[in-house]
Amino acid sequence: MPKAKQSVEQLAIGIDIGGTGTKFGIVDRLGNLLFSSEMSTRGHAEVESFIDELHKNLSPIIEQAGGVGRMKGIGVGAPNGNYYTGTVEYAPNLPWKGILPLAKLVESKFKLPVVLTNDANAAALGEMMYGAAQGMNDFIMITLGTGVGSGIVANGKLIYGHDGFAGELGHTIIIPDGRMHEGTGKMGSLESYASATGVRLTTIELLEKSEIPSLLRKIPKDQLDSKKVYEAAMEGDELAREIFEYTGKILGMALANFVMFSSPEAIVLFGGLTKAGELILKPTREHMEANLIQVFQNKVKILVSHLKESDAAILGASALVWELK
Repeated sequence: MPKAKQSVEQLAIGIDIGGTGTKFGIVDRLGNLLFSSEMSTRGHAEVESFIDELHKNLSPIIEQAGGVGRMKGIGVGAPNGNYYTGTVEYAPNLPWKGILPLAKLVESKFKLPVVLTNDANAAALGEMMYGAAQGMNDFIMITLGTGVGSGIVANGKLIYGHDGFAGELGHTIIIPDGRMHEGTGKMGSLESYASATGVRLTTIELLEKSEIPSLLRKIPKDQLDSKKVYEAAMEGDELAREIFEYTGKILGMALANFVMFSSPEAIVLFGGLTKAGELILKPTREHMEANLIQVFQNKVKILVSHLKESDAAILGASALVWELK
């Protein structure tokens, strides 16, 4: 029997730089993650030593996948990453401050073309290429994690704005003079309510304001998190369910604003909070529809990403590479 002809298709490297850890891997055009690993972001006082360690960790994987010659390029997703300039600018949760020429540094080290964007935009590209938004030209990706990230795709293109920083929907003000955001000092932003951090703050507020009996009252304040609220809600805890109802209300109001701005075909939700399922999705849908004017009602799907969370960041970053000429 003749041997199967070996494919020599080009591959893409995807790197997702987070405040705590960095994930990286090698992906084919179909979105198959062929090799992947991760390392700590912290522990490097200088960005150069971080890139040295990244190179040391990635090089054996590149060799396993067929060598540098098979790589089309490197896509990098990073907080406050600027697609136009290849720089990471004033990222609050990275160890290195100021403006970093990250794409240039990675390109110099790996001798491959590098394209960079912020982590939420990378996630939107990954969703468009490999996930729930395949075939869509107009959608919004919302990441509900520790914060609220977003990427806006309109007319088949990711919206970057004039300076590369468009799409910070998590920092839009949804409740004037509302809860203060510790990172920005702004009052009433979506991220202060509809993130895992926001759920925790809502829990603390409701526990203090109400006298409803709750399983959550047995948990020390410093140990409260969105996962424990979910677990209590699944046991029928009235207060925990109220927390998700309130979070969904705020998120739904915000999504209505976003829909009326860009008229997307769908909003794709991703991240830890989506694991609460209908506890958060039902009130989100209801309050989005209730706040839309008639011409937009019952047109926009709310979808949950089906990309594996641990792989999605790498897939999103790698999707940038296929846009390289």
